[in-house]
Amino acid sequence: MPTEPEDPLESYYYNHVPEVIGGIDVPSITEEWVENYPSVVDRFFTRYYYIKESPEPAPYQVLFHSNRVCLICLAPEHPAIKDGIKSFTFDIGNTDRSKNTVKGKGKKGGMVLQHDSTLAILTSEQNKAYKIPSCVQSKLVEVNTAWVEAPKQLETAAEGEGYVAIVLPKPEDCENIKRSLLTQAQYKEKWTAIQMNAAQKLANESNVAKTEHKSAQTEQKSAPVEKQNE
Repeated sequence: MPTEPEDPLESYYYNHVPEVIGGIDVPSITEEWVENYPSVVDRFFTRYYYIKESPEPAPYQVLFHSNRVCLICLAPEHPAIKDGIKSFTFDIGNTDRSKNTVKGKGKKGGMVLQHDSTLAILTSEQNKAYKIPSCVQSKLVEVNTAWVEAPKQLETAAEGEGYVAIVLPKPEDCENIKRSLLTQAQYKEKWTAIQMNAAQKLANESNVAKTEHKSAQTEQKSAPVEKQNE
């Protein structure tokens, strides 16, 4: 009879060995295991959002750490994630963000950014170009050049790991920046409204097209009758 192959990792699996220290049973480490342990983002960051509405709505996520560091990411609902990402570049024409350098704890030398400054340009498989904004007034600390070489991986990157850039706002600007962004609840409400409006617009355009097509067909059918009457 065929036998199952031996597991090469079997000797590394945890097996609890009962132990008593000072008359007290030592509990198994598995008793402290938490199945739904909060992620790094849940533990250390607050989620905020920024929606760039032109030329078409595209949402971005700002992960705000308690030490002021912000990770700029694509929101999960960004159109490019659904369409597929074709290319990614930090060369925005007048400057290349990947050439940014900083020194020391104060991150001296970092490029100064406004909330609408372009960090990178992403092109989708539909050949739509998206200028990724910095979302917050800040100083550029670092960009994630991994997406230049492997843009497709950005589509499936875990939350936080798919950051485009790391930026650092001034301490005195943090509260105003947070107020200018959308909270998780505000974002959900606004993005739902945007999607509903887009769906309604599409339905209206479809109805207009159907009406025009029907009118054209009616005109074609009536044309021979009019000619015969003449």
